[in-house]
Amino acid sequence: MSVTTESAAQQTLHRVFGYEAFRGEQGAVIEHVVEGGDAVVLMPTGGGKSLCYQIPALVRPGTGIVISPLIALMQDQVDALRALGVRAGFMNSTQDFDERRSMEAQFVAGELDILYLAPERLRLDSTLSLLARGEISVFAIDEAHCVAQWGHDFRPDYLALSVLGERWPDVPRIALTATATEATHREITQRLGMPEAKHFVASFDRPNIQYRIVGKSDPKKQLLTFLKEEHAGDAGIVYCLSRNSTEKTAEYLSRNGVEAVPYHAGLEAGTRAAHQSRFLREEGLVVVATIAFGMGIDKPDVRFVAHLDLPKSVEGYYQETGRAGRDGAPSTAWMAYGLQDVVQQRKLIQGGEGDEAFRRRAASHLDSMLALCETVQCRRAQLLTYFGQEPGEETCGNCDTCLTPPETWDGTVVSQKLLSTVVRLKRERNQKFGAGQIIDILLGRRTAKVIQFDHDQLSVFGIGEELAEAEWRGVVRQLLAQGLLAVEGEYGTLVLTEDSGSVLGREREVLLRKEPKRPTSRSSSGGERKAKSAAAAADLPAEAVPVFEALRAWRGATAKELGLPAYVIFHDATLREIATLRPGSLTELGGVSGLGEKKLATYGEGVLEVLAGLGDAAPAAAPETAPAAARAPEPKAPPAAPDADPEFGWDEEPPEFD
Repeated sequence: MSVTTESAAQQTLHRVFGYEAFRGEQGAVIEHVVEGGDAVVLMPTGGGKSLCYQIPALVRPGTGIVISPLIALMQDQVDALRALGVRAGFMNSTQDFDERRSMEAQFVAGELDILYLAPERLRLDSTLSLLARGEISVFAIDEAHCVAQWGHDFRPDYLALSVLGERWPDVPRIALTATATEATHREITQRLGMPEAKHFVASFDRPNIQYRIVGKSDPKKQLLTFLKEEHAGDAGIVYCLSRNSTEKTAEYLSRNGVEAVPYHAGLEAGTRAAHQSRFLREEGLVVVATIAFGMGIDKPDVRFVAHLDLPKSVEGYYQETGRAGRDGAPSTAWMAYGLQDVVQQRKLIQGGEGDEAFRRRAASHLDSMLALCETVQCRRAQLLTYFGQEPGEETCGNCDTCLTPPETWDGTVVSQKLLSTVVRLKRERNQKFGAGQIIDILLGRRTAKVIQFDHDQLSVFGIGEELAEAEWRGVVRQLLAQGLLAVEGEYGTLVLTEDSGSVLGREREVLLRKEPKRPTSRSSSGGERKAKSAAAAADLPAEAVPVFEALRAWRGATAKELGLPAYVIFHDATLREIATLRPGSLTELGGVSGLGEKKLATYGEGVLEVLAGLGDAAPAAAPETAPAAARAPEPKAPPAAPDADPEFGWDEEPPEFD
């Protein structure tokens, strides 16, 4: 990094953001962009992507234009920057005419450091004309994977963003994403028209996240047990496939002592915005959502992400689980997964829109997701390999397959029995059935349906009594995952594949995964965590814990008064350092990481008052007063998204139309 660039960027890092040094690739990215180069940046959630465009926007002359699909979150992103003393603003459809006109005037006058725009606005000639009237320091294209047409978060409006390089060839562009395979990486570069861009790829590893996948039995009850035993009082996100299941799960959790709210595209816009605002501003709230929720959420203390339904792809899974543990503290990615998930996703692919090439790509994505679920190897290693990165020789020691290695067993004979049942139904009766009927035949159950079709007369009736029903469902699931069975038609009937014959002909062995009992708690003794701040206060000396709690109480009161999320005031990591160091002056407080000049001036005296009032003991209650400041405007409701498929009711990511 040149002396001039290093000086300006380092000074900005310390003065505005309160950090002493860049992390990982940040410094190299910032140097390249500040000096006028284009960049494509792949960096995991929590890796510090935002600094890679915020600092160039502050160092270079002009206004940084940030293209983001997240209009419902722009207010919060702008509030966070303003709290740091950055002159930030946004323009989107939630504003009225006067608000937009004021923002336009500030931009033209050079009074903004950073301006957020939705990609839809770049299709408007009026927006392009406005940008031509001001000075632009950098174009940042956030969530750049949205340009990938085969991706999990495709936004058609991103396809038009190549106009930025055509209209402003001398303004550097930086495209950023937290998840992309090598193919998506190439597609980003091509579709955004950035052939000369320098590529920066950080490790996709999130070592603080523990990946766990459990067999699905009673998923809502399993989820409740997981939350109460491991994440009592923690903020987190639960993902479900349908709108109906989000509402039922949120109601179930609330009825059983876990405060939870639903979020999906079918909710009234004001309700959806209110639930999102609560999640950002309150501590310990759980949001039960479809994939319509979470992209761009900057909340650092999300302690868990849970899936009650199988994601469609590894990219989607990684993107969603990456919303946990942005602050680097221990977090959990938990999923309940079962046979019906596999059948359901196969049916959705076959019955969905798109041509044959699209269905093949969707099936390939699902196959990779199933391989992750069924692996007996380190899950983290499999994730890294999927994204084209070398996992290393050692296992991670922080996923379920490392903590409790699963056993494998020779399932060749039982696989032959199951496949033979499918064959007999087809050859002898010209019939096809789903997993339930086939398992009933194998177990010798004379159900009404078995008797109706005379299936108790088949030679395979009752030949599978050595396994229980749950075990047979696991066999079906794994044969589907291995491509030895397939799902066909509207009713999810099971059919053979080209590879089935090698098993039936005794030419191929089938190894199956025996599900072990999973750990139910991070601690060996188990038990419910007794305080919502247990993770936040982890690794603190005993004498610092009451100080940390007092600071959290002060932060909560201050955030409530200002109408801001608590993390906008200070992150937990900053409070932990303050609680440990116990600074006695503004000068000493200024040495704390993450505390820039603006925050020191705004909140410094309040922090010192809390510390001075403690003495050697913790306070009995939170301070009743907080520093006075202007209340931030309440976020406006985002526009309603289009309805989901009326037949299934599944939610796709709703486009944030501008």
